Amino acid sequence: MRIGISADSTCDLPKEFIDKYDIRINAMPFSLGENDLRHDGVTGTSQDVFDYVEKTGKLPTTSAFNEYEYTEHFKKIKENYDAVIHFSFSWEISSTGLNARRASENMENVYTIDSQNLSCGISLLILECCKLREQGFSVQEIINKIEELKTKVQTSFLIDTLKYLHKGGRCSGVALIGSKILSIKPRISVINGKMEVTKKYLGSINNCLIKYCDDILKEVPPDKKLAFVVYSSPLEAKDKIIKKLKDYGFEEIIEAQAGPSICIHCGKGTLGVMYLAK
Repeated sequence: MRIGISADSTCDLPKEFIDKYDIRINAMPFSLGENDLRHDGVTGTSQDVFDYVEKTGKLPTTSAFNEYEYTEHFKKIKENYDAVIHFSFSWEISSTGLNARRASENMENVYTIDSQNLSCGISLLILECCKLREQGFSVQEIINKIEELKTKVQTSFLIDTLKYLHKGGRCSGVALIGSKILSIKPRISVINGKMEVTKKYLGSINNCLIKYCDDILKEVPPDKKLAFVVYSSPLEAKDKIIKKLKDYGFEEIIEAQAGPSICIHCGKGTLGVMYLAK
């Protein structure tokens, strides 16, 4: 059986892997005021988000694909494949995955997995799915293995500014002022599909990132095969983080640019390290 793999663009998987494994990506919509764009790296980019916020002081908005759009997306994939496995953004965070599930339930051999994750935490699962497909596992065997594996995904990131979270109603004005005065950098971790603040660091973002990386490697011992380093904008510490992961023994490290959906909520100066736990 030919198995097609699908995901929303919020997985932030670099294009070279999308092309290599023929991953069918749903370019998620977002809006800059009255200007509707797609998270496809062409019509809508992360830089568009930052420019809009700086120019207007307003936050762009995101929206979910509806059931009909997913049905059409899956139909197109099935023109070339017998079955489809779709990876969605955590259902605890977005209704997008529920819409995909409703569409898949009305179609034959289309399956939706709640990744319980975001950004390249999803990509870790996608690449594992590709390996299992190449090894000849059946659809149900792949789904069972991914369901077990997704509990081992370590996804976390450090945020430089709370401005974007404040504009989106996800942090108070008092917290915003306090973070500026004290230079607080919150670590956000994805736990059971939800985003939680798990630690706070003080100081410059570049110094805090080094401490953050040390902490997560101690707290969640990794499977050293693969790590993603995901960033919203250029950071001095990025190369140091990559070197630290190489020195730690990771076999492969993939750099990825965070897409508009992540940047809308986290803003500039965000960096995350994502890998599978041992």
